[in-house]
Amino acid sequence: MELEKWIDKGIDFASEYGIKVIAAIAIWIIGSWIIKRITRGLEVVMTKKDYDKSLQKFLLNLVGWILKILLIIAILGKLGVETTSFAAVIAAAGLAIGLALQGSLGNFAGGVLLMIFKPIKIGDLIEAQGELGVVKEIEIFTTKILTPTNKEVIIPNGALSNGNITNYSSEGKLRVDLTIGVGYDEDIKKTKDVLMKVLTSDPKVLKDPAPSINVSELADSSVNFAVRPWSSVADYWDVYFGTLERCKLALDEAGIEIPYPHAVEIQKEG
Repeated sequence: MELEKWIDKGIDFASEYGIKVIAAIAIWIIGSWIIKRITRGLEVVMTKKDYDKSLQKFLLNLVGWILKILLIIAILGKLGVETTSFAAVIAAAGLAIGLALQGSLGNFAGGVLLMIFKPIKIGDLIEAQGELGVVKEIEIFTTKILTPTNKEVIIPNGALSNGNITNYSSEGKLRVDLTIGVGYDEDIKKTKDVLMKVLTSDPKVLKDPAPSINVSELADSSVNFAVRPWSSVADYWDVYFGTLERCKLALDEAGIEIPYPHAVEIQKEG
């Protein structure tokens, strides 16, 4: 009799909740499929409208999370959980979590500010929070940048949006600042002509703005020239290192001396 009693209870439980559980599973499967279709459709629309890639990533993540939360609430309602009281519990829990995770909420707000004001976008070369690198991803809470040494740095959006950001890519071109010194006995005009020829013969040096060469300092042992070519962001380091090397070779070929310490030979009297 006891076994039959447990079997009857099991049948009653299955008849009462089994259909609800099956329905909840079906809602999860169908809902997840619909969410994927919505996010994919939204991605296609934003791509056609030529939305910024960083904005696309941010909005897709945000919409995906909101739809998943709504789906979970719908499933709980199907299982018989009172969603009104559940919403009150969520609100109370949200307040407690919000107080405990003020930093995370600040990072979320920072991500929203980055999307609204767009000081940076994916692919930009930036310097922020003591790090230099190319923006790889802008997510809801963090931004990932890739340094010149191929290291991934993750910066919280709160700190990023509230700190100084140097965007080297926003104008599309950069000035390369070099200083090259020659001896006081060398002809200034000839030196400038030799250095300018190096700059104008380099296809990676931009014609507009035009490169410039000017005497910047009369140092203790050299006349220093400010050598200022312009380049695209992508060619910056090629122009920087290449110009240094070619200027040295051109000055050597022209017989123009770059000062350096000379060893002094001391002869002893016999």
